[in-house]
Amino acid sequence: MKREIHNWFSPRLNKNMEIAMYGHFGFALLMLPTAAADYLEYERFHLISVLEPYIEAGKVKVFSINSINSEAWLNNRMHPRHKAIRHQQFNAYVENEVVPFIRTHTSHDTNIITTGASLGALHAANMFFRRPDLFGGTIAMSGVYDLTSYTKGYFDEDVYFNSPCHYLPNLSDHTTLERLRKSGHVHILTGSGDYEDPEGSRRLSNILTAKGINHDLDIWGHDMRHDWPTWRSMLPYVIDKKF
Repeated sequence: MKREIHNWFSPRLNKNMEIAMYGHFGFALLMLPTAAADYLEYERFHLISVLEPYIEAGKVKVFSINSINSEAWLNNRMHPRHKAIRHQQFNAYVENEVVPFIRTHTSHDTNIITTGASLGALHAANMFFRRPDLFGGTIAMSGVYDLTSYTKGYFDEDVYFNSPCHYLPNLSDHTTLERLRKSGHVHILTGSGDYEDPEGSRRLSNILTAKGINHDLDIWGHDMRHDWPTWRSMLPYVIDKKF
């Protein structure tokens, strides 16, 4: 399997950021790490390994980036307003640096699908819902899509506009809604086992249904806990059945 590591200094984050790239062809899958993890997390926990047949077959080309969660919502030493600013800087990094990088390593019209597990699911879904002009869909696994779950009571405009359960019910822009409705690739998955929160996925699903946004809500059984074996089953399942 072709594997490359790239990095550059991000002016938006004021730090060096790495990205791992796997494969040659296929739609682009942008992976957002869980919690405070890094760009090699999905490789370490063998999610890349279970995707290898699809990568080698040219069905998907994978791009895995670093998180800055430890410099934002997971950093208890930061003022909440500074966390929100850092989160917005991360959005700008992805939209203005990562997306063009993916475009230079695929074709210009390649579909970019975001994916992630746990906190990475929130980020992945949020990126797509905010910018369906840049992204073609999302595969969100075991997420909670209310950012206030992580803000410890803090709320401002930046929290609102990065919390899908807050801004989606009020979304009225026709162009954005039509792009979301035409995606065909909104996949929300969760287990029902230990430490999973299927109600978080159901809440998002209800909002999407009310807005006329087509999506799959896939709630797996009580044997599926909030852990890597669950996500190693979910992600290849979606890529195999839905793409």
